Amino acid sequence: MLSRRPLAAALRLAPLSPPLLLFFASSSSSSPASCSSPAASASGPRGCSALRMDSGAVEPASTGAIWSTPSVEPRSISIGKQIFCNRSLNMRNITAVGFDMDYTLAQYKPETFEALAYHGTIEKLVKDLNYPEELLTWQFDWKYMVRGLVLDKKRGNILKMDRHKYVKVAYHGFREMSKEEKVAAYGSTLIRDSFDEPDYALIDTLFSLGEAYLFAQLVDFMDSNPAKVPSGTDYALMYRDVRSAVDLCHRDGTLKRMVAKEPSRYINEDLAIVPMLQMLRKSGRSTFLVTNSLWDYTDVVMNYLCGPHMSDVSSSHNQKWLEYFDVVITGSSKPSFFHDDNRTGLFEVEPDSGKLLNADLQESKVVLMYNPFL
Repeated sequence: MLSRRPLAAALRLAPLSPPLLLFFASSSSSSPASCSSPAASASGPRGCSALRMDSGAVEPASTGAIWSTPSVEPRSISIGKQIFCNRSLNMRNITAVGFDMDYTLAQYKPETFEALAYHGTIEKLVKDLNYPEELLTWQFDWKYMVRGLVLDKKRGNILKMDRHKYVKVAYHGFREMSKEEKVAAYGSTLIRDSFDEPDYALIDTLFSLGEAYLFAQLVDFMDSNPAKVPSGTDYALMYRDVRSAVDLCHRDGTLKRMVAKEPSRYINEDLAIVPMLQMLRKSGRSTFLVTNSLWDYTDVVMNYLCGPHMSDVSSSHNQKWLEYFDVVITGSSKPSFFHDDNRTGLFEVEPDSGKLLNADLQESKVVLMYNPFL
């Protein structure tokens, strides 16, 4: 995401010191050139170029070489760690770089974290929404679902479509639908569904994989045992129940308490995060963190991610990770955070105690966006 507005202006606040910009590109910047353009074609293999963050010099990009790390000669990297793009971005015009935390800096382990969310959701369905206790014995296959699928809430189907919204593969629960069934439900080009809310749900985040798997299980369960689900339940209502149960897990802290107890069990260690942040800051750019998580959980996760690089080994927990950011915004309630009408109720967080103070926006390091729904 690129923005030409300072963070303070976007929040309708007095300017912060130093001024922070949401992936800011200065007004003098030109549009990024495509790597396939004639001007770029002479810069290196496949016409792509790379920018040295320490000097700002643009150099030809060599296959398997890293040009972004200061004072390090190009070295070979594995194919799994290479980044491929079809647009170039001139980093000279970027004055601030911001990060989300969950599933951005913090990469959760699906085999443990998604399983934790899955079982927590089932507990809410049973204890709070009157689903049968036999659901508690169900197991979660974290490898089964992938992003890019669409849930048909009304019919209890899971769809895989192409770019023209043609349904290529469809499952009812875990049963693959026949061609005739697909055509009957989705084959009319004259009344083609938009495949959007409120009748459909996109499986477009890693958080949604567990609930999609649980929804498919419930569809099969209701088809086989209609008398065992709450009276009046249909597929759409069942999906709403799953969503409500997921929200309950997040609101009451069920998931985050478990992660905070043993972060290494649920979060992948990434030793490249701190060097990356240090590189950005040494290049003169500001860095900031904007997360929906509240301060107490954010502090635990970021302390774990940045801990191996901290010199103070006498304590297993501290706030030294704050040194890598100019501003930290917690409880931001994204995506509504990006709408002016929703940016109200800013408080400063006292890092050691977690207490909320009236924010002095010239000095505050950690800010909480008040969210009445949390």
